[in-house]
Amino acid sequence: MRVIGTAGHVDHGKSTLIEALTGTHPDRLKEEREREMTIELGFAWLVLPDGDEVGIVDVPGHRDFIENMLAGVGGIDAALLVVAADEGVMPQTREHLAILDLLAIQSGVIALSKIDLIQDDEWLDLVEEEIREELSGTVLSSAPIVRVSAKTGNGLPELINALSKCLADKPPRVDIGRPRLPVDRVFTIAGFGTVVTGTLNDGQLRIGDEVEVLPKRHRGRVRGLQTHKKSEDVAVPGSRTAVNISGVDVGKIDRGDVIAHPNDFKPTGRIDAQFRLLPDVGHSVKHNTEVKLFIGASEVLARLRLLGTDELLPGNTGWIQVESKEKVVTVRGDRFILRRPSPGETIGGGVVVDPHPKWRHKRFSHDNLARLSALIEGTPTDIFYQALLTLGAAPIKDIAFQSQLDETMVDSAVKELLSNGVMVLLEATEPDGVVNRFTSNTLVTSKANWEQLRSSVIQEVEIYHSEYPLRMGMPREELKSRLKIPQRLYSATMKKLVLEGDLWENGPIVFRPDHTILYSPDQEKKIEYLLAQFNKSPYSPPSSKECKELVGEDVFNALVDQDRLVLLTADVVFSREGYEEMVAEIKRLLEERKTIKAAEVRDHFNTSRKYVLALLEHLDNIGVTVREGDLRRLKNY
Repeated sequence: MRVIGTAGHVDHGKSTLIEALTGTHPDRLKEEREREMTIELGFAWLVLPDGDEVGIVDVPGHRDFIENMLAGVGGIDAALLVVAADEGVMPQTREHLAILDLLAIQSGVIALSKIDLIQDDEWLDLVEEEIREELSGTVLSSAPIVRVSAKTGNGLPELINALSKCLADKPPRVDIGRPRLPVDRVFTIAGFGTVVTGTLNDGQLRIGDEVEVLPKRHRGRVRGLQTHKKSEDVAVPGSRTAVNISGVDVGKIDRGDVIAHPNDFKPTGRIDAQFRLLPDVGHSVKHNTEVKLFIGASEVLARLRLLGTDELLPGNTGWIQVESKEKVVTVRGDRFILRRPSPGETIGGGVVVDPHPKWRHKRFSHDNLARLSALIEGTPTDIFYQALLTLGAAPIKDIAFQSQLDETMVDSAVKELLSNGVMVLLEATEPDGVVNRFTSNTLVTSKANWEQLRSSVIQEVEIYHSEYPLRMGMPREELKSRLKIPQRLYSATMKKLVLEGDLWENGPIVFRPDHTILYSPDQEKKIEYLLAQFNKSPYSPPSSKECKELVGEDVFNALVDQDRLVLLTADVVFSREGYEEMVAEIKRLLEERKTIKAAEVRDHFNTSRKYVLALLEHLDNIGVTVREGDLRRLKNY
C-alpha cells in the first residue's frame, strides 16, 4: 500500500485536482467548501493503471494552516507538488518544498495546474523553468513536471502514469511486527463509536487486537478496520487505515496520539537527533531555544539543546537533544520538523538517532558526539552496536527494534559482533555455550558492560568474604539486593560466572574459588575441643546453643558451612561422621525389619527422643524414609 501527499500554495488547485483524479473531493468540512480552502487534512484514493490503490492525503496550503499540513505529510511515500500555472512558485510552495526536503520524501511529481487559464506556451515554459530552479538541490530535483487541467481533464492520464512510475521503484513498507498508527483524525460514527485514522507503519493490525493509545496508555480493542472505505480483517504497513476502537471514548484520543499493541513502544520526552537549519530562516538557533516539534502526527512544545556548539547558523547541520513538554512516540530513523512558536516559521528538521537517551548529555562531550555520528553514519553493525550500548543489556529483539534493522541485518550484525568479541551472550542456547547460537530473545550485552558487571559481582563477593571471613559464601539474595539489577540479568550473570569458574556455588550461597575459611590458633583449639565432645557422644552430641557457647556463633556457622557439622533443627546438630553413621545404620535396620518406630531407633542408639525425632523428620524431608503413623519405612519399599 502507498500514500501520496499533496503540497503547494493555497488556491493552486490541490483539492480540485484530487477530485478530478479520484472522483472524491477531499474537503470534508462545510467551512472548507464555503471558503474553497482546505483547512483540515482531506483524504481520497486512486486506482493506478496496474490496479494498485494508493491513498492521497490532501493538506492545507495556507500559511495559517501549515501545522495541519505537517500532521499528514509525515507518513507519505511520494509527494504531488501542485503549482498553479497562472501564479507560479509562491511562499507556501517554497515552505512545503522545504518540509518535503527535510522529511526526505524522495519521490514525487510536480503538477503544473490550471493550464486551461494560460494560452501562451512560452509562459508555461517560463513557469516550468522557475519550478526547476526552486527544485534544484532538493529531494524533488529530478521529479517530472506534468502540465494538467482539472477543469478540462487535459494531462490527467499523463499525471496518473507519472505517479505510477514514481511509486514503482519504492520498496514495500517494512513490517517488523510492531504496528504504530499516528492518529491524524478522531471522530465517532453512530452505532460504532470511536474511529481514528492514520497511515499505518511497522506492522499489521488485525480485528480483535488489543491496542493502547499512547502516550496516555488507554487500553482498547480493534473492533473494525477500513482501508479506502473497504472493510478489512488485516491492515498492512503503508495503508491509510481507519480503526474502530472499542473501550476508549473519543474524548480520550487526540491528533498526534499513536495506536499500538500494548508494551511495544515507550513514550519519550527526550530524543537525540541530527538537525538541519534551513538556509533562508530569519535567525540562527541558539541553545535552549523553545520550538514546536512535529513528529508523526504529533505537535508538542519543546526545548532545543544544541550539542557541540552554542549557536547553529542558517544552512548548517548539527546535533541536538529535544526535550518535549509532552511525551511522544518515535523510533530511530523517524523524521521530524521544528517550527518557531511565534511568529510561526518552519526553521528546519532532521532525523531521530536515539529516541531514548538515558540522560541529558554533556553538551561538548567528544565521546557522545562520536556515538551520535556512528548512529547516523554507521553500518548496520555499527547501528546495532550503538543501540546495544544504549540499552546496556537486553534481548536481541529489543536491540533490533531500537536500531530499526531488518531480520537479515540483525542476524549479520550479531554474528559479526560476537565474532569480534565486542558483544557477549549472557544466555547460551546450547549447554556447551557455543557463541554463535542464539535466538531473538537471547540476552546480550557489550564486552565492556560485561566486564564491568563481572567486576562488580566479584567485588561484592570478595567484600563479603572480607566482612565475614568465617562464612563459606554469600547468600544469592543478598548479592542480588546489593547489585540492584533486574532478575533476568542477575540470573544470567550468575549462571555465566559459575559456568566460567569465576564463582562457585553451594546451594543458596556463592563464593570465590580461592576462598577458604582460616581460623586463628585460639579458634582452632576451641574447634578441636568441640569436635572431641562430638566424638565422645556422637548420638547425643552438644546442642547448637552449647556449641556456640564453646566456639562462638561465627565459628559454629562456619563449621556448618564447611559441612563439618550437620544442623538438623535450630538446636539439634551432629558431626558429619556421627550423622552418616546414624543414617547408614537406620537404613540397615529398615532393610532388615522393613519398618521401625522412633522408640526403637532411640533405644538402638541409646540416645534421647529429641535427637531421634529430629533425625527421622530430616530423613522424611529428604526422601529417605516415609512416615506411616508411628512407623517408618524406606521410601523405595
